[in-house]
Amino acid sequence: MEIIYSPECLRYQRIAHPESPVRVRIAQEYLARLGYEFLKPEPASREEILSVHTEELVRRVETGDFYDPDCPPYEGIEFYARLSAGGAILAQRRRGFSLMRPPGHHAGPSFLGGFCYFNNIAIAVRLSGLRTLIVDIDGHHGNGTQAIFLGDDQVTYVSLHRMYNYPGTGYRSERNCLNYPLPPRCGEKVYLETLEKAVEEAGRDYQQLAISAGFDTYRDDPLASLGLEVQSFYEIGVMLGKLALPTFCVLEGGYVPEIIGPATEALVVGLKDGGALTGPPGSPEG
Repeated sequence: MEIIYSPECLRYQRIAHPESPVRVRIAQEYLARLGYEFLKPEPASREEILSVHTEELVRRVETGDFYDPDCPPYEGIEFYARLSAGGAILAQRRRGFSLMRPPGHHAGPSFLGGFCYFNNIAIAVRLSGLRTLIVDIDGHHGNGTQAIFLGDDQVTYVSLHRMYNYPGTGYRSERNCLNYPLPPRCGEKVYLETLEKAVEEAGRDYQQLAISAGFDTYRDDPLASLGLEVQSFYEIGVMLGKLALPTFCVLEGGYVPEIIGPATEALVVGLKDGGALTGPPGSPEG
């Protein structure tokens, strides 16, 4: 599985903030040592962003006319957000893993939040036009992704997340959005049992699998731990790989920088071992 990455995404930062360049930089360096190939994305176009977001939200991000304590109006943030969305688009086309920031799953049609400006995975899924199963393994509920796809018969959204936590949504399933709130630090056994149930409930009638790959479920994560180990992400990959679908991944959260690279590797290898189609279309793995 190719890694989608651009060093441009390291160029904005907020001092002493969990969503910092460090987590992505360390992960990229780790994966480079393992021999992974990297593809550089282009920024998504305005029209591509508008496939899931309102004109008003796009204008506000372009001009910095917004206030959210988790989403500072950094200089040039509109470019970085479009570049991250472009990473997801390229990951979908290449069946790769977008190792980009800012993340996206808290951004809805007309709102931003939770370090997210545009919803990267939603844009990639919508533009693909394929019937898609989105599995969100981030420790926070992807309220933005749910808001975008609720009632969309082309998409099933599945989220496993920590209860009693930001953003305070996802406590019940709604139509095509299947939510599984879990107690803090529940551990691998409970998590994998829940994921198996979720995949069964979602069914199999899909053309692709899209994974919101958040690693803040790791046992030492300060924001959303569900007690998982790095090896747990391999097991998650194997389980999802058994769906045998063309698969791509988009980085969401994960705030222990040292484990993002190993967790990414574990998930990618697990997907391959499980049987997911993760190579570029036309390749032996694709």
